[in-house]
Amino acid sequence: MSALPDALPTSPRSAWRLPGALTVGVLLILAGLFWPTLHSMIEVWERSETFAHGYLIFPISVWLIWRQRHELAQLQPRPDRRGLILLAAAGAGWLLADAGSVNVVAQYAFIFMLIAAVWTLLGSAFVRAAFFPLMFLLFAVPVGEFLIQPLMGVTADFTVAMLQATGIPVFREGMFFSIPSGDWSVVEGCSGLRYLIASVTLGVLYAYLTYRSWKRRLLFSIAAIIVPVFANSGRAYMIVMIAHLSDMKLALGVDHYIYGWAFFGLVMLLLFWIGSFWREDDQPAPSQPESVAVPSGRAAARPILPMAVAALLVAALWPAYVGWLKARPLPDMPALQVEAQGGWQPAAAFTTWTPHWIGADRQLRQPYAQAGRNVLLELNYYVTQRQDAELINSQNFMIRQKDPLWSNVGERIASVRIGDQQRQVRQAKMRGSDGQRLLVWQWNLINQQPTVNDHTAKLKLALDRVRLKRDDGLSVLIATPYEETAIEAAAATLARFAADMEPAIGRTLDQVDGK
Repeated sequence: MSALPDALPTSPRSAWRLPGALTVGVLLILAGLFWPTLHSMIEVWERSETFAHGYLIFPISVWLIWRQRHELAQLQPRPDRRGLILLAAAGAGWLLADAGSVNVVAQYAFIFMLIAAVWTLLGSAFVRAAFFPLMFLLFAVPVGEFLIQPLMGVTADFTVAMLQATGIPVFREGMFFSIPSGDWSVVEGCSGLRYLIASVTLGVLYAYLTYRSWKRRLLFSIAAIIVPVFANSGRAYMIVMIAHLSDMKLALGVDHYIYGWAFFGLVMLLLFWIGSFWREDDQPAPSQPESVAVPSGRAAARPILPMAVAALLVAALWPAYVGWLKARPLPDMPALQVEAQGGWQPAAAFTTWTPHWIGADRQLRQPYAQAGRNVLLELNYYVTQRQDAELINSQNFMIRQKDPLWSNVGERIASVRIGDQQRQVRQAKMRGSDGQRLLVWQWNLINQQPTVNDHTAKLKLALDRVRLKRDDGLSVLIATPYEETAIEAAAATLARFAADMEPAIGRTLDQVDGK
């Protein structure tokens, strides 16, 4: 009789049982460690129709990997220490994003930590073979709201240009425009962000499933970005024209949305139909993973267990540090006080407009007057940066959309001269329903340095918080009435007020022990 072999070879599928189970377990533990970040994504999916597709991203990624199960099973799972480097880098990015309360960056970092964990435990060959399904997870992050204002501008520019091209006179002021048949405004719902995000997500998935050439995939994905922008602009123009030609009887109620969705749906259907002429899904993938010898299950199990422990330790370091940061007590905060300077004196309120700044630890709102000129000063102080109490926050803005009393008819970054310095401010023009107009300047003070760059300010404050340095900041906002024909005089008033009062405003930061 022949001797039995010392070990029977295991099948490729059985060799994946322990690595697969460990990987799933590690991913679930990461989801628990970073649950606040994952939950913040789910909250956006739940409340916003624009990002409701986020619920489908994880199941779709799992399905895409399942489609490749036969090819992936031929690979040998080989833990890779290089994945720990990406895991640590993503964790450090998550730490900074959490310190600065930048949810989008924290969410992206969390997704990259999941990908890094897969790389660490299953190896680079698996990541290369399942590259698209893993990267598709990035679409779960609800990002894109920063595009609302630019997209609104594109929609307004296109609509006004097309109206003028068709011989209809138009008077435009910011996002508001008037034609002989009625008044219109481009609001957030007109930006087309929902169309754009839906188109990009579906377009990228369609390109991956339909084409084999990366060139065709890239071209179709670019088309899925460009087409919805022009389609939304055409939709807005079509709605205005329908209302204009019907003497403002159509396209104003529910049919406003019906016409818009029908037009957009038709355009997207045409995009996918045209794209189908070059489909390659009946062809094999450009490269298939080759079958490799798989060691016994016991031999393959040895290196993956310590790698799983190492991945969890590297990942757990960051939320532990954040928990310690959040447990620190807040510094003492006296009330904000600004001494009147340069002949300016506290005065009675001259406007009902109130900017929308949330979560401030201390606030000062005081009108001033000098020689018949009126200026409103509002200071919002944040002693340390934390969720819902941040100097830079998307919920801090001049005016809410669809405010019943006030309209923002123009906002931009303007270069102005204050004292002997050329500076940048965020400038807005406000128009009240009672006819009052206000010119508004806003900037932030961090370590006595003025800035209007939100990205730089966020990064600096986050770094200061992580390094246990002072991370307080002050929002400075000043406003004065103006006439349409004399806006330069209003700008001069604000420049004079800022030059006179800025030293006193800056000293308000020194009143607080923010260390």
